Amino acid sequence: MNLPKAGPTNISLEAARILIVDDQPINIQIINQILGGLYIVTFARTGQEALNLCLSEPPDLILMDVVMPELDGLATCEIIKNTPEISDIPVVFITSLQAAEEENACWQAGGIDYITKPVNPLPLKNRIKAHLTLKFQADLLKKLAYVDGLTGVYNRRYLDDYLIQQKAQAKRAKQSLSLLMVDIDYFKQFNDQYGHLYADDQLKTVAVNLRGSLRRPLDIVARYGGEEFVCVLPDTGELGANHVARLMIKTIADLKINHSLSPHKFLTVSIGISTIEPEQDFNMDLISSADKKLYKAKQTGRNKVV
Repeated sequence: MNLPKAGPTNISLEAARILIVDDQPINIQIINQILGGLYIVTFARTGQEALNLCLSEPPDLILMDVVMPELDGLATCEIIKNTPEISDIPVVFITSLQAAEEENACWQAGGIDYITKPVNPLPLKNRIKAHLTLKFQADLLKKLAYVDGLTGVYNRRYLDDYLIQQKAQAKRAKQSLSLLMVDIDYFKQFNDQYGHLYADDQLKTVAVNLRGSLRRPLDIVARYGGEEFVCVLPDTGELGANHVARLMIKTIADLKINHSLSPHKFLTVSIGISTIEPEQDFNMDLISSADKKLYKAKQTGRNKVV
């Protein structure tokens, strides 16, 4: 599943990314002249190149030629539809083939539309706009389903799906993957002392500042439950994860939210770090490992990183 990114919920077609896949440069040039001023257009000359681009920078829609050497458009589309991280990307076939059985093969491969060459600019623009609108509306519904209602960060459901996706990506690319388990210190006492409404407001403040501590698009924070949050840091080793965690500790402490029942006198967080390096077992339970480190941080004074 191609998970939606966090951000505003308005639909902006101008920011849509279109991937054109065709082995003939002239065909790419023609479609780019039609769509280039409307969307962000990239291109690939082979099926394998298209797959690589989809995995590294997923487009919002693919325009795919059917007849290509080696990996043809139909086979490429089938691979996309059977790869969970990118299976939601809509594929529109553009081809000179017009026989009924050839058109049917496009539908069976997972395509959502079929356009014949030579391409008529106006119908192409209208159909692409319609498909993008439907795609963005579906993404919006997913985004709303994946956001925690109180804090505005991702929820547990999104975290579970995203972690599976990033584990697969890290294993494939032989990259490190880190996870932070973050817990607000003495939050039950804070809740009792200052009341639920004020405590909820400060929970939101902490969530926003945790998210603000993440600098890269693929780094995410999700509410794990209660006053616990989890951050997933793709392509990040233990050293980088430790840097992010310490930044979070300082960021929350610098808010100076009064907490008279805490020995620190302000609201603070404790963080446990878990990392999988490329040579390690990717079946490792990152959350369980980080939770054990978090427990150690809480047992040894809190307001710290383990």
